[in-house]
Amino acid sequence: MINIHQFQYLYGVPIIARYTAGMKGYVAPTTTGELSTLMVLGLKGLGSQDAARLRGFQYAQLAKVSRTRLLTQALAALVVVALYAPLLGMDQMAIWCLALVTSLLFMMLGDRNLANAEVRQVTAYEFLFQAVAVVVNALVWSAVLWVFVPYGPRQAHFEIWTVLAMLMTVSAVVIPTVPMATLLFSAIVGGAAIGSFVGGGYMAMAGVAGLFIACIALGTVESARQFLLSRMAVASVAERNEVVSLLLRESEDEGADWLWTLDARHRVSKPGRRFADAIGLPPEDAEGQSLFQLIAGPGWETGDVHPSLRELVARLRGREGFAGLAVRVHVMGRLRWWEMSGAPRWDAAGGFEGFHGVASDVTEQRETAERIAYLARYDTLTGLPNRMMVTEALGDALARAGKWNGNCALMMIDLDRFKAVNDTLGHPVGDALLAQVAQRLRGLTRSSEMVGRLGGDEFAIVLTDGADSGRIATLADAVIDSISQPFTVGSNELQIGASIGSAMGPRDGRSVEEMMRNADLALYRSKGSGRGIHSPYDASLQARVRERERQEDALRTALEREQFHLQYQPVVDLVSERVVGFEALVRWQNPTQGLLGPDQFVPLAEETGLILPLGQWVLNAAAREAAGWPGPARIGVNVTPRQVMGADFVDSVVQALAVSGLAPQRLDIEVTESIFKRDPDAIRATLERILALGCTVSLDDFGSGHSSLDYLRKLQFSSIKVDRGFVKGALSGNVESLATIRAVVAMAQGLEMGIVAEGVETAEELALMRELGCTRVQGYFFGRPMDSVAINRLFARENRRARQV
Repeated sequence: MINIHQFQYLYGVPIIARYTAGMKGYVAPTTTGELSTLMVLGLKGLGSQDAARLRGFQYAQLAKVSRTRLLTQALAALVVVALYAPLLGMDQMAIWCLALVTSLLFMMLGDRNLANAEVRQVTAYEFLFQAVAVVVNALVWSAVLWVFVPYGPRQAHFEIWTVLAMLMTVSAVVIPTVPMATLLFSAIVGGAAIGSFVGGGYMAMAGVAGLFIACIALGTVESARQFLLSRMAVASVAERNEVVSLLLRESEDEGADWLWTLDARHRVSKPGRRFADAIGLPPEDAEGQSLFQLIAGPGWETGDVHPSLRELVARLRGREGFAGLAVRVHVMGRLRWWEMSGAPRWDAAGGFEGFHGVASDVTEQRETAERIAYLARYDTLTGLPNRMMVTEALGDALARAGKWNGNCALMMIDLDRFKAVNDTLGHPVGDALLAQVAQRLRGLTRSSEMVGRLGGDEFAIVLTDGADSGRIATLADAVIDSISQPFTVGSNELQIGASIGSAMGPRDGRSVEEMMRNADLALYRSKGSGRGIHSPYDASLQARVRERERQEDALRTALEREQFHLQYQPVVDLVSERVVGFEALVRWQNPTQGLLGPDQFVPLAEETGLILPLGQWVLNAAAREAAGWPGPARIGVNVTPRQVMGADFVDSVVQALAVSGLAPQRLDIEVTESIFKRDPDAIRATLERILALGCTVSLDDFGSGHSSLDYLRKLQFSSIKVDRGFVKGALSGNVESLATIRAVVAMAQGLEMGIVAEGVETAEELALMRELGCTRVQGYFFGRPMDSVAINRLFARENRRARQV
């Protein structure tokens, strides 16, 4: 169907190149330089459609001048007979004439077959047939020079050359469209003439004949080239008109676009059915009405019309052609978008007749494009500008601040305790909470300040005009106070908070990247300082970043150089008071800081991702060393949520067991309650695979985190380890701690799980844990963390004591 973009070609730029590239016979070249001599002669692309069409243009002329060629050759033959019949007799003349007539009949047969060549393709066979016919005819005429001339006087020789030169000239003039025929005829006959002149000693005439033949050749090729270019131009116009007609018919039959025509006073003229449907009127009612009145709606009376409609009016009044003009119209009581193209119409005398053009309804496409543009710049959940738009606004603010010697600022906001809401109540509640947070933030900002969502639970505010430390502090306090107020989502009353980091531009950064990084550093300090506070950026934060980077490099180096080693804390059975297991504890022998405990480097390893190789090293080393102990004690290895969530965690456990030779039932994987926050179903599936290997799984630090009876019921833990904080609290008489331990003991007994009390350091704590029902204990009372050598000595002492008993 015809569309907006095609219309500008229909009435402007030639459309052949765009719409007829696949049409039969289309010839692309349009300049002399593009028609090579070989193409003009028909020798290039013998098998292609373009070359066949070019030959069709040329050879169709042969049938039209066939009689003229026959007449000129007949007159020339009469001259030959008149000159040489008295000398050679009629018998020889008759033989020559018969040969000439045969060659002419041969040529006429080929000419007749080419009568319709202009509307079809000339085949390679027809091309060769015509060439052979010309060659035969030229040889007949060459015979005159080689057979007749030697028997005649010198004067007859020159007369015959004149006759042959006339034939070559007629060929070049009468059939310039077929240069191959003229060149073949001239080459053979002219060559024979030159040879005869040389043989007769007429060297000057031989040179003249050669020059004559060269001029004939050059003129013939150039004439043929100009003929082809003119024919191609005519064909292009014809094909353009054909394509226009086809496109208009297709548009009328099937298209969604419609044609429109206006008279000189911009009134609708001869409206088509589709145009009438678009404006909601019968064609007869639309006839003669002002186009502006039809599409302007109520604004026609008041002059309150959309700017795009004003532009259309200006184009029409200025009699300017246009294409792809988007116009908002009001038709049938609805606002729609049309895309219009048009061109002025002129009569034969140059008078303005009006406009004609094509239009289509692009409302859906425009709405889709606007929706895509909105999604690219706005957060769909909150309706706030997204990260891309925030960074653009910050870039503009920095540019204005630099130009006018002003200030701007960026505040980055992170919601405190939001993750707990998502984990416990689900994402729908979390999403609704984010939407309410966005509403509160909007209400706190000025028109010159932009609030946006960076992603997750992070928001940002860009401050432009009037940004100073006072405004930043005031706004930060307002945000913290507002976000700390309770939110109501459905039946849930939620309490969260906000931590804020800010950076002032251009003082704290001259680029978007610097500002974002420095505001994020300030936010990191806020979160690390207790949350719910605002921290502006200062240069000391960079020093902390560099220190953090240094620590990360040192940790990476420690992994490469194996600066870690393991110590083991005993787990004692309260019934037999014998060691039944150990918990592996990793230590870092830092070259500059000495021996470091896990609390000094494991958090950094978690943040940087180095916990994965570190955890794998601990697992392998613990299994290897435990396999060499003399007793059957279990070895407990702590794993982090990030390790368990890894796709190859189970494989790493299998590998550690296989390489070390440790029995699976001696390996106890210890996890904390926080592991179930992320994806409890996936975590449970992974731990069930660990249990299927024969290993055991213990729940460490129970009661200190995200407690849930559901995962205790669904997963068969071997034991529950009570956090040391409850042990200390119980000894001091804390009612809550005592109640918690009693509840855990009762629950573990019901689920047939063991109870391990952590952090037991005194006899009083041991006695209390025994009284409360704990089955095993772990702590300094029975021994501090030790290496494998000390463990071997421990087992040796126990074995000696057992033999003595």
